[in-house]
Amino acid sequence: MRILHLSDLHFGPPYVPEIGEAFLQLAPTLQPDVIVVSGDLTQRAKRGQFLRARDFLDRLPDRPTLVIPGNHDIPLYRVKERWCDPLGLYKEIISPDLNPVLRLGQAVLVGIDSTAPHRAISNGRIGIKQLEHCRKVFADTPPEAARMIVAHHHFAPAPDYLHDQTMPKAKRAINQFVELGVEMILGGHLHRAYIGNSLNFYPGHHRDRGIVIVQCGTTTSRRGRGSEREKNSFNVIDFDANLITITHQMYFDDDQQFAPLSRHQFPRLGKRFQSQG
Repeated sequence: MRILHLSDLHFGPPYVPEIGEAFLQLAPTLQPDVIVVSGDLTQRAKRGQFLRARDFLDRLPDRPTLVIPGNHDIPLYRVKERWCDPLGLYKEIISPDLNPVLRLGQAVLVGIDSTAPHRAISNGRIGIKQLEHCRKVFADTPPEAARMIVAHHHFAPAPDYLHDQTMPKAKRAINQFVELGVEMILGGHLHRAYIGNSLNFYPGHHRDRGIVIVQCGTTTSRRGRGSEREKNSFNVIDFDANLITITHQMYFDDDQQFAPLSRHQFPRLGKRFQSQG
C-alpha cells in the first residue's frame, strides 16, 4: 500500500501555482493507493480559496482520499462567522465530514478535526469525544490492518530550534493511540517535515510500542519554515507486511520539480528489522 501525503496547500496569496502544477503532474506517476491531505487547504478560509482548493483536489489521482481541515480553514478575522459557523465553507465545498474514516483492505485511517476556533486557533485541541470515536472505529478493525491517525496539528515537537507548542493533552492522546495499536500519525501545521517516532520525545507506557510520526511540510505555499524555509515538500509512505518506508520529497528550484530528499524506514508494529546476513 502506498500513501501520498500532502499538506498545507494555503490557497490564497501564499500559494505558488507553478509548484502546485508540478505536484499535480508528478502525483499520478507515483501510483498511490491512498491520498491524505492533512489540513490548511486555504490561507484565509475565503470562498474563492476553497473553490480553488476543490479544483486542485479534483485534479489529484482518482484514489480513496482523506482530507481534514486546518486552523487556516477557519476565518480568523470574520469573528461572527468564526464563532457561529467556523467550518461552514469547508463543509460546503470540501467535505461535510470533519472526522472522516477511510477503511481499506490493508488499513484504517481516522481523520481528526483538531481545529479549535473558540479556544486555540493556532495550537489546536483533541477532545475526549474524538478519542472515544477513535476507540470505537479501531474496535472494529482487523488486527492485521495498519491503523493510522491523521490530524492537522502536531502531537510531537520538531527537533529544531523553533520550539512550536504541541497540542495540549497530546501525551494523553498518544497513550490512547498506543493502547489502540496505532502505527502512524500523519500531520502538517509545522510547515517543515519531521519523520520520527513518539518514543523520541515521550516514553509513554510501552517502550516497545512507539508510534511513527510523519509531519508534512507545506506542499504548495511560500510559507515553509525552519529547515524548509521557502521550500515545499510532501511524503510518500509505503507499507508492506514487515516494513514502513517513508520517502520525503522536496521541490528543487534548479530542476523545477520534486525529487526524493531522504528515506526513512521503520518496522511494522510487532515486527523487527530482519537480518540481511
